[in-house]
Amino acid sequence: MVMDVHGRELRYFAAVAEELHFTRAAERLYVSQPALSKQIRMLERQLGAPLFERDRQRVRLTEVGTALLPHARRVLAEWDAALAEVERVKAAHRSTIVVGMSTSPGRGGLLPAVRSRFTAAFPDAAVKLRQVGWEDASAGLADGSSDVAFVWLPIPDQERYRTVLVAEEPRLVAMPEGHRLATSEVVDFADLLDEPFLALPPSAGPLRDYWLATDARGGRTPRIGAVIASPDETYEALVDGRGICLLANGNAPLLTRGDVVTRPVRGLSPSRLALAWRADDQRPLVHAYARACAEATGGGSA
Repeated sequence: MVMDVHGRELRYFAAVAEELHFTRAAERLYVSQPALSKQIRMLERQLGAPLFERDRQRVRLTEVGTALLPHARRVLAEWDAALAEVERVKAAHRSTIVVGMSTSPGRGGLLPAVRSRFTAAFPDAAVKLRQVGWEDASAGLADGSSDVAFVWLPIPDQERYRTVLVAEEPRLVAMPEGHRLATSEVVDFADLLDEPFLALPPSAGPLRDYWLATDARGGRTPRIGAVIASPDETYEALVDGRGICLLANGNAPLLTRGDVVTRPVRGLSPSRLALAWRADDQRPLVHAYARACAEATGGGSA
């Protein structure tokens, strides 16, 4: 025998079976008592057997009703779980992903390329860009204020994160246009060892050392002319003559606004920009954004 029993009918049956009272069951279900009785009769006709014995004093389950009840409860529980999972997935698609960055990744339309691929997979999700000061090398990942972030490697506690390499660029040196080396086409890093450098805040950890190129100094301690935490602070410090700084090739337009020049540096490894996210974050939006970034850049794990 094939029949099409609706979830509503099973829910009505379970309510009456638990209350053993049609009026109380109807109140619990927010339906009228006649409508409830009608649905129960329809279910009994489909099953070909009565589910309840009724008299003026009480309502009792029949043997058929007793046999049906645990299965009805199980079906309803599974359906409720399925609805909850559907709502969870729908909410994930409607959610907002926060993308942290210390400087705009720019670089040939990277952000629009990633966004278009991401929204193709999650059309109802919103992307929120968040600017984070240079004192936080993780661009908001460490304190959870960003879901994913464009960061310069290395970042503190890098084992906590997964990364996709976005760009690998030469390191340049920025200096006032009146600097003694400003007319050079290429600068040897050895010629910069005695110069005062602009440094990231100490909280930037290994990234501070990286932009001071401590690994290329042969153990010599860098001279710190000033601490900087934004492009504007860096530009002002350069113009004031407080020091020079290293930067990625793609970030040169942030500082070359007038009175500042940049030159390639010989003897340094290239800088690496990556998209990062917390290793224990399994949310679909996060992994979809990482995939979109990898597809847009052809990047692999950094």
